[in-house]
Amino acid sequence: MAGLLLSSTEKVFIVHGVQEDFRSDGRSNIDYRPMELETDVVSHASGSARLRLANTDILVGIKTEIDTPKPDKPDMGKIEFLVDGSANATPEFEGRGGENLASSISNTMQRAYHSSQAFDLKQLCIVEGKQCWKLYVDILILECGGNWFDAVSLATKAALFNTRIPLVKALLMDGGNVDLQLSDDPYDFKFLDVGSAPLLVTLCKIGEKCVVDPSAEEESCSVISLIVGITGNSKSYCADKGASNITDVDIKCSTISMNGPGSLAPKTLKNAIHQGM
Repeated sequence: MAGLLLSSTEKVFIVHGVQEDFRSDGRSNIDYRPMELETDVVSHASGSARLRLANTDILVGIKTEIDTPKPDKPDMGKIEFLVDGSANATPEFEGRGGENLASSISNTMQRAYHSSQAFDLKQLCIVEGKQCWKLYVDILILECGGNWFDAVSLATKAALFNTRIPLVKALLMDGGNVDLQLSDDPYDFKFLDVGSAPLLVTLCKIGEKCVVDPSAEEESCSVISLIVGITGNSKSYCADKGASNITDVDIKCSTISMNGPGSLAPKTLKNAIHQGM
């Protein structure tokens, strides 16, 4: 991470600890830091969430809009990710670096959510080929203490879980035009099925091993990170207690991307993906 200075001795301490599966904050290589998650924190948004993962602070708000579906996907809605952050969150947001970083996060989220195995966009369809819902996911990075890809994906899924889609009260077809009338009742809405919505897991390669949820100090000791998009299972969000067993969850990989100038051997890549899943 730019702006973070570590001595060579501190870096050696971190690298050697990772090789022994004991990190400087006491975690193992596959442990996350404590997190705090709130939903419905923005009153004027259709859905919102705020996530604090150690020093990383992410706010997500979702707006809904009626739009026209794509010609090649007439029965699907749309989702768009917009990322913003101030230089107060991290020096990497200064100048053009902020644009590149925001674009990297939004593009990774876009790829993860547009996989056929991930988020079901058909639930956003209103009239096939005519009108659909478009979701604008506004992501604001308030503070960064490392691992923003994972934090952004967690906050986004929580905000989608909290999103309320207004119900259509009446639908009139006038030739090729569609006239919709939405319900005036603020409690007349539906929730989205986000069970299969993906989460991003960052595997940060330090020395010969990979760690999850890297801190800012650990990121400065790494030359390559692998970001894996992992889908969930809708059964995990049902009231059926029998579906709560983690071994019953059929998880799949929806996207893979890499950050950093380094490289990964094929065996290391395969092990990192398995570790992320």
